[in-house]
Amino acid sequence: MGFTVTSQMDQGHVPVAGCLVVVVASLFLLARRRTPLTVLACILAANLSVNWFSAVGQHYGAAMIVALYTVVRHHRAAVGAAAVAGCVAVLQLVHPGMPAPSLIELAPNAVSALFVAGAAVAVGRWQRNAETERRRLAERAVSDERRRIARELHDIVAHHLTTMQLLAGGARANLDRSPEAAREALVALEGSGRSALREMRHLLDVLRAGDESEDGDEGGATAPQPGIGDLDRIVGDSRRAGLPTTLTTEGDSRSLPPGVALTVFRIVQEALTNARKHAGDGAHVDVRLTCSAREVRVAVTDDGPRPARSAARGTGYGLVGMRERVALHGGTLRAGPESGGFAVRASLPLPADRQEAYA
Repeated sequence: MGFTVTSQMDQGHVPVAGCLVVVVASLFLLARRRTPLTVLACILAANLSVNWFSAVGQHYGAAMIVALYTVVRHHRAAVGAAAVAGCVAVLQLVHPGMPAPSLIELAPNAVSALFVAGAAVAVGRWQRNAETERRRLAERAVSDERRRIARELHDIVAHHLTTMQLLAGGARANLDRSPEAAREALVALEGSGRSALREMRHLLDVLRAGDESEDGDEGGATAPQPGIGDLDRIVGDSRRAGLPTTLTTEGDSRSLPPGVALTVFRIVQEALTNARKHAGDGAHVDVRLTCSAREVRVAVTDDGPRPARSAARGTGYGLVGMRERVALHGGTLRAGPESGGFAVRASLPLPADRQEAYA
């Protein structure tokens, strides 16, 4: 616009070739992230060549501002300073026949270059700080989730050990009077011990991966940990909260190991919470649990929100906790937009001796 207005005022017409040069200078910006310095040099050359068509004077056009900003933003300080000095120097070059620039013309160009460079430095620092804060919050969320998982697994292991103690006492008491009852107690004791060892390994994995800090929130929770039997309750809570929700179960879910059952419950719980926050009015949520001898699959899908609202998904750290729990069991988790809504799908492998230990 500056070239057009100036040419019309000074010459009474607008040179077509000059307009093409201005447009070409802007097209160089398409490659600014790959080769910022080259793009800046090309735009400077284009600005100089514009004076062959109209005496618009050297100035910072929009293309040059963006190119200089990109160089300062993505290069070291020395390169950025050289780019600023180069822009100020090149803009003082004049076409033969044009008067040399005065100090009044030089000062605005220098101040403009410094202003653009300062903006690039300030934005770069702000983005680095924001990224550092985001990583810190994500690491804290992971650490908090690991401690929570460790406490839950601790409760499960303690339950198994208590059961083992009772079974051992029952087997000892029935050893002489009822050998068959003692044998059944010992078989149950073996299965409970195997389960306790497996959950203990998971617990140690969590403790090794987590930090060693003491947050004082050990709480000593004594309530039993939730499992598959509690899915009906949280699905009912979701319905009462105004979100139509259905639960479909395939296979025998009652024999799932306690740690896997707890993970399934937490995935469904977090997915339903996410759906209540972000699914649009009239959305429907489907919870599907499929159990087999080798794995358990859980899927929580909804048919909302509309595309305009989908950007609100994933702003919290609920998915972080889901991924930690699924990774603990060697499973996989996929979460993202699907068919106009949002879907969380997890697959958890089951131990090879599940049929024997949890029959």
